[in-house]
Amino acid sequence: MKKLTSLIALFFLLLNCGELVPNPDENPENITRANPNGASEKVNDFAIVIHGGAGTILKKNMTDEKEAEYKAKLEEAISVGYSILKEGGSSLDAVEKTINILEDSPLFNAGKGAVFTNAETNELDASIMDGKTLNAGASAGTKIVKNPINLARAIMDNSPHVMMAGEGAETFAKEQNLELVAPEYFYTENRMNTLKRVKQKELEKTTDNKSAFYDAEIKDSKFGTVGCVALDKNGNLAAGTSTGGMTNKRYGRVGDVPIIGAGNYANNATCAVSGTGWGEFFIRATVAHDISALMEYKGLSLEAAAKEVIQKKVPALGGNGGVIAIDKNGNIVMDFNTAGMYRASMNDKGELTIGIYSK
Repeated sequence: MKKLTSLIALFFLLLNCGELVPNPDENPENITRANPNGASEKVNDFAIVIHGGAGTILKKNMTDEKEAEYKAKLEEAISVGYSILKEGGSSLDAVEKTINILEDSPLFNAGKGAVFTNAETNELDASIMDGKTLNAGASAGTKIVKNPINLARAIMDNSPHVMMAGEGAETFAKEQNLELVAPEYFYTENRMNTLKRVKQKELEKTTDNKSAFYDAEIKDSKFGTVGCVALDKNGNLAAGTSTGGMTNKRYGRVGDVPIIGAGNYANNATCAVSGTGWGEFFIRATVAHDISALMEYKGLSLEAAAKEVIQKKVPALGGNGGVIAIDKNGNIVMDFNTAGMYRASMNDKGELTIGIYSK
């Protein structure tokens, strides 16, 4: 009789057990959370997203010709990566080759279009990460490596280190037979003129005993970083980012781009992220990894995690910028808190989206 009573009690206990209903009070901000039942559902079998920097990018300040030039270059770059993915290539190869196109264009603050330091030199940073292995490579402060993303890839693949900087990184680049150029290769009149304007404003405000650093143009002088994230047909994620850093930077300043977890991160369990913005704040907020962590530990969707970081955490610290990201199911996010961000995406159907302004 006791056994029968116990079995009946167990039956009713199991009958009344079910999935717990979330308490709305525990989610006061109504943040979207990932659906566990849909965790294995693919949105895209493969996809790719790129950015060319975020900042005060306004339609009124852009000529039709210049806008068309930016859009054409974004389409050219993303098409290269898309073709690699479509043919079954790796996300790492797609990211690297796509960024090469952007680095070779003077339109963006990376490679050929890198901004100038206070000493009128170009110091370039880059990083790349493999979501499958969590292996990564990064370089900082190089002056003669034509394509810094290639150096980052070589460091990841062919060295025991994650990051190399300055002359040491350039020595490794020589050993890897990467293409080297004279420092003059990176010179562009547009970037030099920007440096001169920033220096002049800095001088004027210093004369007035006011801080020059937070002038509007100076604040925007750090944007133009390029990046790419991709998901390949094998389910592997990768992220890459490349930049010339901040106009008028001093003292060997290094931003967030080569800092894994700050301006770049990829993890097959969650997502791949590439950032562009005020590097000091992206470092403090570990932006790229934080988006992944919110997905992994709090169960947020990619969209919700990106918004939490870009629309709340970074502005709360005083920074600005944006991210592109793609999750393991092919969901795509391009989120920013500035007036614009050069961006493009392509899904497995070949559908192309290109954007510049916030509206």
